Amino acid sequence: MDYPEHTVLSVVVGSRAYGLETEASDTDRRGVFAVPAALFWRLDKPPTHLDGPGPEQFSWEVERFCVLALQANPTVLECLWSPIVEFATPVGQELRALRGAFVSRRARETFVEYAEAQFRRLKPERPNHKQAMHMIRLLLSGRHLLEHGEPLVEVGAHRERLLAVRRGELPYAEVVGWRQELIDGLGDLPDVLPERPDRGAVEEFLVRVRKASL
Repeated sequence: MDYPEHTVLSVVVGSRAYGLETEASDTDRRGVFAVPAALFWRLDKPPTHLDGPGPEQFSWEVERFCVLALQANPTVLECLWSPIVEFATPVGQELRALRGAFVSRRARETFVEYAEAQFRRLKPERPNHKQAMHMIRLLLSGRHLLEHGEPLVEVGAHRERLLAVRRGELPYAEVVGWRQELIDGLGDLPDVLPERPDRGAVEEFLVRVRKASL
């Protein structure tokens, strides 16, 4: 079974979607594919995710994608808000239109956790500047989500300062200070997000997708 032929959504993520691309930047793609329901009746189940077929390309089966999005996985949520959509079937368009159903206050923890995991891997004496840049970018994205109800994917307003981090032009102490500035006060932001995602709406979407494939 050629699962890529069941792709319903393909978007560009990474530096090109963030507005942080340089001449050397790759094009990172993420996708969603919907396996025909009948294949789940077999003993050997379809994959939940796939690498490729192109370079820097990764896809999730639609159910796995929805589960991760309901858990406020930053990588997955940002796919739903990518400004560069290369391909979308009606199912993919419906998934994008449903994106508000996935967000919840849980994002307060997940975006910070992902950023802090990157921060813990940084070594002050030899910091990974690219990793430091993406740590800050994640915090910017998460804070915007908490304040406005959607993650900040295209970070053009912060481009020059973020690229300065990547080039190692900002002192490490200044990077750490920026990180702390973004984390401070997160608990005091207005609650524009619902306490829980709309799991029912997402489940109804999945059932429609499965039924349509029979």
